[in-house]
Amino acid sequence: MAWRDSRRSRQRLLLFMSAIVLGIAALVAINSFGDNLAKSIDEQARELLGADLTLSWSRPPSRPTQQLIKAMGRDRAYEVSFASLVSIPRTGGVRLAQVKGLQGNFPYYGTWEVEPASAIQTFRRGNSQVALVDDALLVQLGAQPGDSVRVGNLSFLIAGRVTKTPGQAAIAATVAPTVFIPNAYLANTGLLQRGSRINYKYYYQFAPGTDVAAYLKKYAARLDKDGVNSDTIAERKRQTGRSFGDLTKYLSLVAFVALLLGCVGVASAVQLYVKEKVSSVAILRTLGASGRQALLIYLLQTAIMGLLGATLGAVLGSAVQLLLPRVFGNFLPITVQTDLSGPAILSGIGTGLLISVLFALLPLLAIRNVSPLRTLRTSYEADLSGRDPFRWLVYLLVLGFIIGFAYLQTRNLSLAAGFTGGLALAFGILTALGLGLIWLVRRFFPASWSYVWRQSLANLYRPNNQTLILVTAIGLGAFLIATLYLTQGLLLGRVELSGSGKQPNMVLFDIQNEQLAGVRSLVKQQKLPVLQEVPVVTMRLSDINGRTAEAIRKDTAIKVPNWAFTREYRITYRDSLISSEKLAAGKAPYQADGNIYVSVEKDFLDRLHLKLGDTLNFNVQGAPIPVIVGGTREVDWNRVQTNFLLVFPTGVLEQAPQFHVLMTRVPDNQTSAMLQRGLVSRFPNVSAIDLGLILKTVDEILEQISFVIRFMALFSILTGLLVLASSVVISKYQRLRESVLLRTLGASRSQILRITALEYGLLGLLAALSGILLSLASTWTLARFVFEVPYRPALVPLAVVAGIVTVLTVVIGVFNSREVLVRPPLDVLRAEG
Repeated sequence: MAWRDSRRSRQRLLLFMSAIVLGIAALVAINSFGDNLAKSIDEQARELLGADLTLSWSRPPSRPTQQLIKAMGRDRAYEVSFASLVSIPRTGGVRLAQVKGLQGNFPYYGTWEVEPASAIQTFRRGNSQVALVDDALLVQLGAQPGDSVRVGNLSFLIAGRVTKTPGQAAIAATVAPTVFIPNAYLANTGLLQRGSRINYKYYYQFAPGTDVAAYLKKYAARLDKDGVNSDTIAERKRQTGRSFGDLTKYLSLVAFVALLLGCVGVASAVQLYVKEKVSSVAILRTLGASGRQALLIYLLQTAIMGLLGATLGAVLGSAVQLLLPRVFGNFLPITVQTDLSGPAILSGIGTGLLISVLFALLPLLAIRNVSPLRTLRTSYEADLSGRDPFRWLVYLLVLGFIIGFAYLQTRNLSLAAGFTGGLALAFGILTALGLGLIWLVRRFFPASWSYVWRQSLANLYRPNNQTLILVTAIGLGAFLIATLYLTQGLLLGRVELSGSGKQPNMVLFDIQNEQLAGVRSLVKQQKLPVLQEVPVVTMRLSDINGRTAEAIRKDTAIKVPNWAFTREYRITYRDSLISSEKLAAGKAPYQADGNIYVSVEKDFLDRLHLKLGDTLNFNVQGAPIPVIVGGTREVDWNRVQTNFLLVFPTGVLEQAPQFHVLMTRVPDNQTSAMLQRGLVSRFPNVSAIDLGLILKTVDEILEQISFVIRFMALFSILTGLLVLASSVVISKYQRLRESVLLRTLGASRSQILRITALEYGLLGLLAALSGILLSLASTWTLARFVFEVPYRPALVPLAVVAGIVTVLTVVIGVFNSREVLVRPPLDVLRAEG
């Protein structure tokens, strides 16, 4: 019976299920990509690290530990790295880069992609003054192999262009491009000075079959005590898998939103379909069919269409996943092999079938109550308008499914509940706006307006109106698009806020005491202001309230994190707060009764579970300095100022080893380049951060991130358009007789066209404005409570979104109504009969 009854309605049934195709395609594509990514990480785990084990530190460990480190492994490579300005003499370009002095056969696993490849062997011999430079740096400075790069006091021939380093994503090379030089020449650059921030690392290769984790476990406590960090293949694989596993989970939630959006279309389309089939169901009931049988007939139809739609979506998703490695390529440290993923395909088909049946059940339940009296009294409505307790069961099943799916993707119940709650809130607000429009038009109907306007407005609340479905479906699509633009603007605005107005846009750091006067003079020669000049002292925390890290680790009642003792602290000294700080409790840094009272950043105090009056003991180059927590500060970290976690009072650290940070503002790129060239020639160890370049780099990164988000949002947008198209097509069958009656009564094609265009124009505009208002509220919340920046939404993109959504709604609505306009009324009635 389901098969026979579907013959006249298959086109409409296909339209019902077309809405879930793109949602399933996005879901299968993302999950397949996630499966392939996990498989590729597993296969290329060694290439992520480039070695079996790495050990790194920033302060010299004890002599026994140094001897142990130098004796580990079958083979080892040594790396010394730090940040410094480098320049290209031929072009005059200057850039802050990571300088790495390498010695040995790194990488042991994976491919170090260098052009030409022969440059690697020349570099590894270590007896030539050559450098290998990241491609991003060469592009930014207009250089190429064969040029020279100046690092400190030395110039190196650029022997090769580095296009890929094992374990490094392409985006990382853009943010922090690297210059590799032989380790033997590092000391001669003049950049390894006291106070310089230098990191050291060993790469190890062990004999095949060695259990590196077990070997490392024997020395873990000793290495941890000396502040030596370790990284193994298993740990890197776990970290990378977790990071990109989270990415695919969240992208799956984006795809799931597209799928749910399609299901709203399914539910509404099935509701219209049910109203059309009520007379057929009444005849079946008259012939003896039960309400349950009638329900199963149409449930079977929708289930088969759901299965077809999910299968088609799975096929499409399997094809789309071939594009994803290109979309995410710059963010991935490995090469992803794309294969068909059976679990992703099967789960996608199952999800599509289940969710289409669940959403179709809501309107289909009414079929059980259709009375045989319908065959005699077509106005009989009591059988459909009564309350059905099974609807609440279906609501609970839908809600449970959404929470369950979100939990499976995130493995976080509170996050899954939050996602479902946010989704329900968005749907609820859009539904309320749709219902509000219906009520307002009916309550304040403009009876004095022209016939065309009255007819189009009446269509918004008449039986079989599309107001609720289109406002909900299109509004959610507009909400996603608008939120994308506004959030991107927040991210950019947060960065640009730091470089705006009269704030510093260039930071000079690692200035030694004896260089301070010379650097200040150089800045003033360029007629630039010295906006800030701050001393910085590097120290470590030895104990808290008289208890060392080892004692605290043994006492589980004390909740101080281990990193509090292993990290380096960079601290300044002054007796007052600056403009980016606000006193939260206690006082500003001061000395009293021979005690030193420091000011601690409030969030940092909370993370260490400290309180006012607690004692801290710091180690400055072997000299202990006991202090007391005398106050807390709230710090605006968005401001381009030298902000610190801890601030000492004056009169304590002046004689300690320190470097200085100087901040200025340059008016243009030419002045910036002149200042940096002067620094490179006279003070090669001093580094400069040009925030103009940083902003440009961040903008490029955000553009790539935005492309990824837009690519995923495309599924939701296209799904929204499909829902719109299918809803309008379905409603065409409901409105056909209405339009034919108008034609019969003398309405012209022009009038019907204008009525249709006005109706869909109003619906599209309301849907777009509803989604945009919702996005304004959500992004205001992000700006206020997450990013903590002033909220200035970009109005032009929002106007463009509203215009595009409205125009598309009108075009699709008019296009699907063309049959009434171009054919005689009698032909249409005959076709429908």
